[in-house]
Amino acid sequence: MRRKLNITEGIFPMPVLMVASYNEDGSVNVMNAAWGTMQERGTVALNLTETHKTVKNIKVKGAFTVSIADVAHVVEADYFGVESGNKVANKFENSGLTASKAEKVDAPVINEFPLCLECEFIEYQNSEYGCGVIGKVVNITADESVMNGDKIDMSLVNAIAFDPYTHGYYRVSERVGEAFKDGLHLKK
Repeated sequence: MRRKLNITEGIFPMPVLMVASYNEDGSVNVMNAAWGTMQERGTVALNLTETHKTVKNIKVKGAFTVSIADVAHVVEADYFGVESGNKVANKFENSGLTASKAEKVDAPVINEFPLCLECEFIEYQNSEYGCGVIGKVVNITADESVMNGDKIDMSLVNAIAFDPYTHGYYRVSERVGEAFKDGLHLKK
């Protein structure tokens, strides 16, 4: 038997993405964004409103980074979602995390998050069904601690996902199958 639920952001898991940009004074700004995905290979789409400090920064600088939040930094990741860069100028400093300049774009890489996509700002879209930042991925870097040889090992990333039903964070780490292979057993 199925039960009816209240309408919410009902897709689970939702990624916990750390979107980083530079403020006008060169300081680092980071926000937590659960509504983001790859639009196509090499293109990031983030459902963000123009009122976010991060969006204002992205439009000025023409760049941003997207990092995958991990279990080790769930407190900092949540803080970046509950505190506004419009209200607290030193939000990033308060987190205790560190940043480096991205290799290819004018945006910060948050050193403690293990996986980072460097993005050039393409456009801002706004319609009755959503709004958002579209970016072209021009570089991806990963901390050596999450690498297995020359490939990333997602189980080592220890990524977290957001649960919109109970407002919880969950660890996403165990590999359970082989994409584009396991389902072939059912082909006739």
